[in-house]
Amino acid sequence: MAKGKTKTEINPGSDLAAYYFHQGTNFRAYDYLGCHARSESGGYTYTFRVWAPNAERVEVVGDFNDWKPVCPMERITDMGIWEYVLASAITLDGANYKYRITGKNGVHLKADPYARASETLKGTASKICSEQPFAWSDEPWLKKRAREVIGKGSKSPEFFSAPMNIYEVHLGSFKTRNGETTKEGENYLNYREIADELAVYAKQMGYTHVELMPIAEHPFDGSWGYQVCGYYSPTARFGTPDDFRHFVNKLHSVGLGVILDWVPAHFPKDEHGLCEFDGEPLYEYQGCDRMEHKVWGTRFFDVARNEVECFLISNALYWLREFHIDGLRVDAVASMLYLDFDRDPGEWVPNEHGDNKNLESIAFFKKLNTTLFAEFPDALMIAEESADWPMITKPVHEGGLGFNFKWNMGWANDSFDYIMTDPVYRKYKHEKLTFPMMYSLNENYILPVSHDEVVHGKLSLLDKNFGDYNMKFAGFRTFLAYQMTHPGKKLTFMGTEYAPFREWDYENQLEWFMLDYDMHKKSQLYTAALNRFYLEESALWERDFSWDGFEWIYPDMNELNIIAYRRKNKRGGEVVVVLNFAPVDREGFTLVNMKHTRYFEVFASDSAEYGGTGKLNRGVLDTVKAFDGTRELKITLPALSAVILKPAAAIKKSSITD
Repeated sequence: MAKGKTKTEINPGSDLAAYYFHQGTNFRAYDYLGCHARSESGGYTYTFRVWAPNAERVEVVGDFNDWKPVCPMERITDMGIWEYVLASAITLDGANYKYRITGKNGVHLKADPYARASETLKGTASKICSEQPFAWSDEPWLKKRAREVIGKGSKSPEFFSAPMNIYEVHLGSFKTRNGETTKEGENYLNYREIADELAVYAKQMGYTHVELMPIAEHPFDGSWGYQVCGYYSPTARFGTPDDFRHFVNKLHSVGLGVILDWVPAHFPKDEHGLCEFDGEPLYEYQGCDRMEHKVWGTRFFDVARNEVECFLISNALYWLREFHIDGLRVDAVASMLYLDFDRDPGEWVPNEHGDNKNLESIAFFKKLNTTLFAEFPDALMIAEESADWPMITKPVHEGGLGFNFKWNMGWANDSFDYIMTDPVYRKYKHEKLTFPMMYSLNENYILPVSHDEVVHGKLSLLDKNFGDYNMKFAGFRTFLAYQMTHPGKKLTFMGTEYAPFREWDYENQLEWFMLDYDMHKKSQLYTAALNRFYLEESALWERDFSWDGFEWIYPDMNELNIIAYRRKNKRGGEVVVVLNFAPVDREGFTLVNMKHTRYFEVFASDSAEYGGTGKLNRGVLDTVKAFDGTRELKITLPALSAVILKPAAAIKKSSITD
């Protein structure tokens, strides 16, 4: 057993760290709390600090003392920080430990909330992690990121005038070792192995970012990572913290951003976790009206408490500082903003103004985003907000919550409802295609086809499409063209690109064998081609958040199940998008109010190489003058297809083929 002692370090920095932590402004709380190693002549010292104000007694137990309560911690602040300094002649790096906390409800072994590494699955201990400097090589990427997000120095740049096409990934089921199931917690690939495959694949497929479902340590695979116990620990399922740094560095090296799914709303009630950490509600709200989410079976963070604010905001910054993460997708924002979220009348208490807004959460989000952007002005803060809270993506100084992106879940719900409807009846749901434009410029939106939409009986994207085998694939191609040409950035869940019939299964790798089948291989080719077309056409992303980038041509052709619009870039260039959601060919379909005299078809979802019928608009397409002086254009519009046109003058002659 290592030799231990208690003390309060005579260190002004530590005193200030504790003071600011209790005040709610220590946003490097992980540098103070947790376990910190220092090598000294003749050995090592390990300083453990934990916040447990309601505890009667706290001890450090672990491999180094045979898990016996012989290392009592000393309470060093009136507001509940405990400390123990452990001296050892040998390094304890990798040793397991917990806090043995005696409180009003008995004795409990708790993992360290600030642990940098943890056991996973069957083991729940924290690990001493003496991290060494990592050799980052992503400076070129970080400079590119800054240019894209905060502009090139213009006094009023349009926000994010760059493409964003996100590939959402669940690391445990993207690929597994030898394709085996992960049901028993085995057969995971390492972060480094996944990086080698994912970096090449996502780049070749035309994605710009990878978004990871939560990788903070969680005890249950079936939570998909959304029930976190180790907020500062990259899950050990896939390797060490440095392995994860390598993962991020690798993706950055090929020009892919990395976004993390982050869970500040709630945490599980596992015995070793944050639940009633010191014998009483501490990290969670104390009142029963806010404490628990009964459907999820989890506890809500008390974001009004200074120390909890420090824990969460420090954690958000931790991932950006220590792992070079490019942004966070913040989970379940609506559950934090509304006091009556998933609660029946009588189960919640109105705020001081008598309404259902959680004033503490509003203040927390403003503080979170203001603090984070002060240090990382080029970060991405993405809200998953399922209600209709106003000004989610407006700056705090303008009265907003301060995020810079929001998932457009209304667009997703409307779009899926539409494509699941028999085309005979789609004319009665035409507003599902057009209504999103009524609000799509109110926020900076991302259009998600996420993991939530391909599980629990919601069907895969392919299978959502109404009709027989061929209709489903044609509808799939048309829908993706709609998503990629509609204003807003893009997100698609892994596997969707090859059009699987089967829903996502977190215990097994994606069904890559489906690529042996012709239509699925062609669907993958189609997705890659569509993604590359999106990247190349600035009209599709330069003005995503302005009416200057969008113009309707046909919003009201509900009887034909057709919409048409143009997307425009900053220089006045355009692409014309025509979408036919009916299983009927339209020969000689007329487009009105055309701006140019000649056009070419630059993308067609019905191309035979993508699995379509091959009905294309070949060669030069000349417009004619209508009786009112405007120009019209007749095209072939195949059934269930997307046709995208571009003025001939904007196309290099070398790229035009008849």
